[in-house]
Amino acid sequence: MQQPNKSGKLEILAPAGSMDALIAAVRCGADAVYLGQKNFSARKNSQNFDEESLTQAVQYAHRCGVKIHQALNIVVFDQELDALRECIRTAVRAGVDAMIVQDWGVAALVREYAPDMALHASTQMAIHSPAGVRLAERLGFSRVVLARELSRREIEEIVHSTSLETEIFVHGAHCMSVSGQCYLSAAIGGKSGNRGQCAQP
Repeated sequence: MQQPNKSGKLEILAPAGSMDALIAAVRCGADAVYLGQKNFSARKNSQNFDEESLTQAVQYAHRCGVKIHQALNIVVFDQELDALRECIRTAVRAGVDAMIVQDWGVAALVREYAPDMALHASTQMAIHSPAGVRLAERLGFSRVVLARELSRREIEEIVHSTSLETEIFVHGAHCMSVSGQCYLSAAIGGKSGNRGQCAQP
């Protein structure tokens, strides 16, 4: 992913589903890496990180001048809130730089337990207009990951309408669903993209 920041400089943000992938991303010039813990990430089938490996990943990345953004980008159920709180605390202890969230309730909990943590609105929030970006800004987000189906012209209009950082996907799976409305996989095979289980139909 690339994201033009407020200075106009492009940032290269790469995914990492394991420590090996994180090291490769850093060595290949990523400015930041996004990853998930063992739960609450849309990349549930990746190896992902426990508390020890997350701490090691953050320490390694920070030594190299690279930021770590943790994905908490699924819809969360009430009975999972205690585990979610511990996931947030783990990220704070490890020194994660930002949280990428889909669920408004998750965003509220991040604000409660980590008030200084940067909040990024996931592409799963389906933000696709200047009005959506303004709402995210009012709710305390510092960056929006725009919906994947936007055209270059629509992206340009949004970028010029806000002071927030904007992020866009420049590679990855081609999906026929609309960002944040990932029901095709669930309908076909009972595996919800909004729960990190997309079967990539």
